[in-house]
Amino acid sequence: MNSALAALIGLCVSIVLIIKKISPVYSLILGAVVGGLFAGWGLEQTVVEMVSGVKDITPAIVRILAAGVLTGMLVKTGSAETIARSIIKALGEKYIYLALALSAMLLTAMGVFIDVAVITIAPIAIITGNNLKLSKMKLLLAMIGGGKCGNILSPNPNTIIAAENFNAPLSSVMAAGVIPALIGLAVTVFVIVPLMPKGEVMSGTCDDHQNEKLPTLWQSIIGPIVTIVLLALRPIAGVVIDPMIALPIGGLVGIVVTMNWRNAGQCLAYGLEKMSGIAILLVGTGTIAGIIKASAIKDVLVGVLSGWSNGGTLMASISGALMSAATASTTAGATIASASFAESIVAAGVAAVWGAAMVNAGATVLDHLPHGSFFHATGGSMGMGVKERLKLIPYESLVGLVLTIVSMVVYMIFG
Repeated sequence: MNSALAALIGLCVSIVLIIKKISPVYSLILGAVVGGLFAGWGLEQTVVEMVSGVKDITPAIVRILAAGVLTGMLVKTGSAETIARSIIKALGEKYIYLALALSAMLLTAMGVFIDVAVITIAPIAIITGNNLKLSKMKLLLAMIGGGKCGNILSPNPNTIIAAENFNAPLSSVMAAGVIPALIGLAVTVFVIVPLMPKGEVMSGTCDDHQNEKLPTLWQSIIGPIVTIVLLALRPIAGVVIDPMIALPIGGLVGIVVTMNWRNAGQCLAYGLEKMSGIAILLVGTGTIAGIIKASAIKDVLVGVLSGWSNGGTLMASISGALMSAATASTTAGATIASASFAESIVAAGVAAVWGAAMVNAGATVLDHLPHGSFFHATGGSMGMGVKERLKLIPYESLVGLVLTIVSMVVYMIFG
């Protein structure tokens, strides 16, 4: 059987198993085995290609584990909540959708997982929504849209893995997402949220933890600022500080500045727990990526897109979108797409930084489908049932599509 078709069969097996609520890691590994066997490689060669795929992303896995220090600091010290409250208070209730979207964007841009960012902001959104009788779906859409915008310019696992697979500086890939993120934020707040039907109006109560002792805004942002400055030294001054060093340093500085050194163990444990789940998932995605990379899929795509003047651009964006749909995960989608197609995208003439950025943006288009955890975590944060949460999918996809298209346009202008 043609290896491209075999790899697609293996990927489809993984998708079906994930939809059936089988562990995504084991689903991806089993799909990789099926793909290799259908390609006629035999068990031994199949395992070799699977292990090769995992080896390719091992450096990124180590960096992702290191990023847990910053994530743990932001969440467990209360810094993420302080940042969100400060933005919402500054913009006021009149601009609540902008405040929620901007809060989610900045939190994810600083390194908080998008689902954690939404869960952190949701209680504030519920309180405000109750007071102003606002639409529950519009409130959640604003937070998700802002989070997607922040996710393409953050030191989160999806950006780290895309930069690693394209052998591009993380800081440069983050910078490439700035313009798409800002335009995406504006379109989310002023176009997509107003387009959505009002739906159920907020009612009920929510506990307000405003009296809890939280760090100041300055204390909250100093850790992420240190990380960004350290990462920016490479393109600015030619001083290379690896994310494996920059991310933990920012987290540790934040722990000290917020005077949470006594809770440092708790911060580190939380960050490690969050990143360990991602790291294990990446092992599974590495196996299927190894099969896809060894197959003829990339040759088929190159052949289909060779007649297009921007074939490499389309390959980067489409592969990110398709793989995010398959896995319902930004990280897994960006991993499989970048690990499988990076060489072909660069060979088509796309600069590594922009290839990584477009794959990353493409991975936001369909990462919210129901067979992933993000769908359920964000819906649960606002007390939504599955039926109500499903209504958001077209609008979330539109946000991701805007980010992808703008990323492509920016590359064509500046790349």
